Amino acid sequence: MATQKIDGAGLAKLETLEHAVKDIQRLNTIIERMAQAHRASQPLLPFRQQIHRAATPVASLLKIQFGPIGDMLTNLILVSTRGGSDQQKVRLLRESIAQIRVQLEMAEARVLKDHSLKEEDGEKGPSPGE
Repeated sequence: MATQKIDGAGLAKLETLEHAVKDIQRLNTIIERMAQAHRASQPLLPFRQQIHRAATPVASLLKIQFGPIGDMLTNLILVSTRGGSDQQKVRLLRESIAQIRVQLEMAEARVLKDHSLKEEDGEKGPSPGE
């Protein structure tokens, strides 16, 4: 029976992704609260600041190992700070966060595939001296 193990680099990447997923969930909550405030005709300025504060550290974290996802987060920050209609901004933020979540799931699957080590139970490979 084959068991699947992950090498050290894969474990580090999975830890980074796990941390990012938690922070992205928090960012998603902020964006959804922003959408509710927009429907209630409340000011959105505090939400823009919260988005900026929540997204910047995650973008920096992901930039090292997962550059394109970090770039998507940087784009999300830019969308939140630009002018324009609030309705369009909320829509773009929702689309951006959905794309980021999908990319994180795909990155996790890719890491699991690329960094898996297969070992057979009860069988050992050749020893280094043979």
